[in-house]
Amino acid sequence: MKAKGTVVALAAAGLLSLGAWGGMHIESPWTPAHASTTAVAPAPAMVQLPNFTSIVDANRGAVVNITVTENQKTSAQSPLPDFGGNDPFSQFFRQFKIPQQQQPTHGLGSGFIVRSDGIIMTNAHVVDGASNVMVKLSDRREFKAKVIGVDKQTDIAVIKIDAKNLPTVKLGDSKAVRVGQWVLAIGSPYGFENTVTSGIVSATSRALPDGTYTPFIQTDAPINPGNSGGPLFNMSGQVIGINSQIYSQTGGYQGLSFAIPIDLASQIEQQLLAHGKVERGRIGVTIQDVSQGLAQSFGLDKPAGALVSSVEKGSPADKAGLESGDVILGMNGEKIERSNELPPMVAAVKPGNEASFEVWRKGQRKQITVEVGEFKGAKVANAAGSGERNGRLGLAVRPLTKDEDQQAQIDGGLLVESAGGPAAAAGIQQGDVILAVNGNSVKSVPQLRALVAKAGKHVALLIQRQDAKIFVPVDLG
Repeated sequence: MKAKGTVVALAAAGLLSLGAWGGMHIESPWTPAHASTTAVAPAPAMVQLPNFTSIVDANRGAVVNITVTENQKTSAQSPLPDFGGNDPFSQFFRQFKIPQQQQPTHGLGSGFIVRSDGIIMTNAHVVDGASNVMVKLSDRREFKAKVIGVDKQTDIAVIKIDAKNLPTVKLGDSKAVRVGQWVLAIGSPYGFENTVTSGIVSATSRALPDGTYTPFIQTDAPINPGNSGGPLFNMSGQVIGINSQIYSQTGGYQGLSFAIPIDLASQIEQQLLAHGKVERGRIGVTIQDVSQGLAQSFGLDKPAGALVSSVEKGSPADKAGLESGDVILGMNGEKIERSNELPPMVAAVKPGNEASFEVWRKGQRKQITVEVGEFKGAKVANAAGSGERNGRLGLAVRPLTKDEDQQAQIDGGLLVESAGGPAAAAGIQQGDVILAVNGNSVKSVPQLRALVAKAGKHVALLIQRQDAKIFVPVDLG
């Protein structure tokens, strides 16, 4: 924050210089009192910017730099001469297979110590798949870390180093975060260790088209590659989030940074430490946001809640009596303003436990109790060998049930459970039904995968959205 103070000071000095050289009259302290009778307006009060030094001093020792090594198979450079594709010698030498080599690649990230015996939290994408994880402390000591557990769904990972009496951070309450409050990030952007940046909270419960249900905290604190996994502090010096993603068209910071709420991250951490994996609750509904028009048609005072667009046959929600067209307004006493707030709340419930839902149905409020099931993961249409997180399309889909087929009055199709990547950029949404790819009807996930795999850079999807069928062009890149 000292840099911002410097900028303000320089700007003020510049204004004074412009005034002096631009011919403005400057009152001299030796000017006689009778020389001027013009009243001088009082100077505006200076705005005091926050001072982050105490937060940095108290926490920089608990923020770590993470270096990872991953071995990737690459083809060895051929020692054989290139005779050209039509030369008979070329055909002869093709029978000799060139062995693949292990080429190490390196990555950088950040993390923070949550327990003095060496437990560290970071992002899953920082350490997932790494063959070697090294942690460097602020005092320049280095340790080889063990990966305790990784949860890709929330992008949370827990690692451990063999050390004692380490400094730790204090965890805050991400539910108390308010838009406009100051925040501070510490991390290692581009390898510059213990770099401090600041900003304000731009939004809360922000949904991103990445196939996850994480309600991100959006900030304008400068975050760059290498900041991933580092802490986001409030003005009380408490961690309220884990810096995870940026929105950028250049690969660098452009004013849009996203952090995983610490409440959600702590739940994941506890499960990873206890079981090495994460159990998630599931009720088996497809939901969407409530627009102003939908709110009016359902008789709601305002757009709020999660609209149930479909209920999976035989699911916990179906057994409990939830119906398509219900608007879920709350769960276990907590209000739900937007649909993306519901999935993490359901996921946090241990499978087998009950959850109470406040539902708006046909102009009346109802209480429905559901015994939560276990989330097994959505089937993702992933082109073989694409290597992308959500496949070429970026969709998680499943076949329609018989009841859903009858409701939609269609034969076959795949229901979109979550949308990210190119498909989301093209406008595909959760709840859409994919009917065809480039004119070929689709009824199974393997069929969709095969059609997309052999497509070029563009694909046309025929989808059904509510009662309308439309073609959506998708740029696969």
